[in-house]
Formats: sequence, C-alpha cells, structure tokens
Amino acid sequence: MAKPLITDDFLLASRTARRLYHEHAARMPIYDYHCHLPADQIAQDRRFHNLIQAWLEGDHYKWRAMRTNGIDEHYITGKADDRQKFRKWAATVPCCIGNPLYHWTALELRNPFGITEPLGPDSADRIYDHCNEMLARPQFSVRGILQRMNVKLLCTTEGPLDSLEHHEALRREGFGIAVHTAWRPDAAMNVDDLASLDAFIDHLGMLTDIEISNYHCFLEALRKRHAYFHEHGCRLSDHGLDTAYADSYTEKEVERIFDKILQGGPLDQAEKGKFKSAMMVEFALMDYEAGWVQQLHIGALRNNNTRLFKRLGPDIGCDSIGDLPVARSLSRFLDRLDSRNELPRTILYNLNPADNAVMATMIGNFQDGSTPGKVQWGSAWWFLDQKDGMEAQIRMLANMGLLSRFVGMLTDSRSFLSYPRHDYFRRILCNLLGGDVEAGLLPDDMELLGRMVEDICFNNARAYFPMACP
Repeated sequence: MAKPLITDDFLLASRTARRLYHEHAARMPIYDYHCHLPADQIAQDRRFHNLIQAWLEGDHYKWRAMRTNGIDEHYITGKADDRQKFRKWAATVPCCIGNPLYHWTALELRNPFGITEPLGPDSADRIYDHCNEMLARPQFSVRGILQRMNVKLLCTTEGPLDSLEHHEALRREGFGIAVHTAWRPDAAMNVDDLASLDAFIDHLGMLTDIEISNYHCFLEALRKRHAYFHEHGCRLSDHGLDTAYADSYTEKEVERIFDKILQGGPLDQAEKGKFKSAMMVEFALMDYEAGWVQQLHIGALRNNNTRLFKRLGPDIGCDSIGDLPVARSLSRFLDRLDSRNELPRTILYNLNPADNAVMATMIGNFQDGSTPGKVQWGSAWWFLDQKDGMEAQIRMLANMGLLSRFVGMLTDSRSFLSYPRHDYFRRILCNLLGGDVEAGLLPDDMELLGRMVEDICFNNARAYFPMACP
C-alpha cells in the first residue's frame, strides 16, 4: 500500500507550525458562516445510501475535473449506476495531482472515514464499500457528520421566496448545532433575464399579498420578506456579483426602469446598471437597519457553456473567473453608504486574484472603530481556496490590514463532507506563521500567536456575526 499523504503533520513544515496547529488550531470548533448545504437534509437528518450521494452529488468541482479527464457526462450527472460513477471519479483522482481536489479527497477520506489509502482505480471498490458500510450507521447521518466535524454554527443560503420551514423546524426542535439562513436576493435584480425576474415579481407579490404595480411596491414586498427572514434568525445577506454596481441614478429613473420591467422591457445597458446599483443600495440599507452583515462575492463569470446550461442548469462546473474592473465602483458603493453612516458590516470576496491588493486595501478605507474589522476581506474563494490562493490571501491581508482580526475560513460547499477544508486552511495558516517565527520575522511567543490562531479559526467569527453560537 502507498504511504499515506495525509499525516498528523501534513503541511506543517516547522516545529513552531506544528505547535500552533496541534495545541491551538486543531481543537477549535467550526463557525461556518457561509455554505450552500441543503437545510432540508439537516432537518430530515438525511442518511446517505452510498458515497456518491454523500460526496459527488452536486459537487461541481469534481464534475469539472471528471469532464476534463475525458469522462462522459453519463458517468457524472447522468443515469449511470452509482458504483460506475464512483469508479470514474476514482480513475480521475490520480490525474488531479497539483489540483486541490487531490488534497481535499485525501482529507475527506481520512476524516470522517479514517481512510488513509490513496483513492484510485485499484482501491475504488474497496473504499466505496467501506465508506458505504460506515454511512449506514446512525452516527454517519447528516447531523452525525456535522457533530463529528465539531461544527457549532452554519449558515445556509436561501432566496427571498424560500419558506424557511426547515430552519424553523430545526429551531423548534432545538438541534444542538445552530443552523441559520443567509438572505440571497440576487433574483430580485436579475435584469439580464427579464422573464425570470417577471416570474420572481409575480411570486413575490403572491407571497407577500402585495400588488406589485410599481417600484415602491416592489421594495415594500422585499422589505417584508427581509423582515420575515429576520424573524427566522437570519442575520446576514449574500450577493453573487460579476462586479460592484454603483452607477449614478435618480429615484425617478429607477421608477421608470421598473415600469419597463413590468412591461417586459427591453432595457439597455445603462438602465440595467442603474437598476442594479439602486437595488444594491436598498439591500444594504435593509441590512444596516436590521443589524445584519452583508457579503459581496464578486468576480464570477457564470454559465459559460450554453449547451450544458440548457441541459443541466446552473452550478454544474461551467463557471470561471471574470475580469471586469471592480475597484472604482466598489469604492463608490461603499462610500455611498458610509457617507450616510449606513454601511453595514461587510465582507468582500474576490474571485480574480488580480483583485487581491484591491480588496486588501479597500477594506481599510471604511473602518470606523465601531467593530474590530468591520469591513472584512473574506477568505480565498472558489478557484482560489487552494494552498497558493489561501497563502496569497493571508499574506496580502497581513501586509495591508490586520490578519489578527480576520474572521477566517468558510466552507462555501454543497457537500457535508467538505468540512476538512477548515482543517486545510488552519494547517496553511499555522505553517505560514510558524515559518515566519523560525525565520526570525515574528516573535517566538506561543501565547500571543496561539491566541491569534484561535481567534482566526473561531473566536473572531463568533464575535463578529450577530448569530448566537452554542
């Protein structure tokens, strides 16, 4: 059998790094303030029949790699037998060397399944059967996995039309892990697809019992849903943006644009920009008034493959990094709110690594002393949440901001087996700090640095977000 890749000291290249990790980072619980886990599966405590359901179902990272490895769609999202799909994934894993999927796969097999054998064609059936046997046990239900991973709080992501019935069921039951929702109102400003926006408006009107005949009725209905989310424990929002929007507009202009939307359009690019800019301000004001945190995920170029989008829909592994300019518009957006003293706590995420320095310096412009790290640069996201991307984000934040105030890692995943990504981040963080200590760049003070590591892993997030954590 090949030597295990993942050992207790994986990624920890120095004695100090190992001390920081084993004595401080490893024992901290997880505060997962942003993910895409399905709340209904937590409420129902889903039991997975096999590893494909638990591991590859909805995981577009793996789907993308399998397509690149020449695997037919029949074995990815098609109707092939689950064991056949797993064999195709296992055949892909050895080809992922250099890709974070190789590390993630090994980490996720080690925890929670205890498997250290590399996954490949020769070990596929053996690993599949072993994991399936473990998944059949009650302690490997969805809730059991969350508890084994030491998760204390997680925030799923829902749109304004969601009933939140599963969150309410979990709240009434008193499930030991706090499960909150994050408000993602992107559908309310989707002027690039007027048919979808029109359907959203119709549904919103029925849900709120408001006849949406103009822009102000639209805002009233959205505020009503925002209040509904607040009543159900929501305390943060999330926006997926190709760039920031901060065009100049007047209220009359936006009213006329909304009238055109109700009439079926079309809208020109200037009108789209004004409407998106107005909606972003309105959403931010709702968040500020409610005491929420807003998150802006900026820079994805989504649904590039029309053929697969028509066949499978969004979030299937056909997104990439965008390259739209962001600095000036993002500055205008934040300043527009800050100048009114109505800027909520804000986390900025960039997908294009060319924007790293922009984000690291932008957050310093709008700190106001009210909250440590009020405006945050979020953890390396999506294509950047790998070793090089995390190291670059940590280094840049340390150089241009206060790393000690960072709210740390999030899962941003649809898989319940993705929680070892927090461990991956923690090892990388400790390795960087430990290496700097041994290079004479940081003090050899384990009390100071250990406390800083614990804060970044858990304490800062617990203090920053207005959601109670058990």
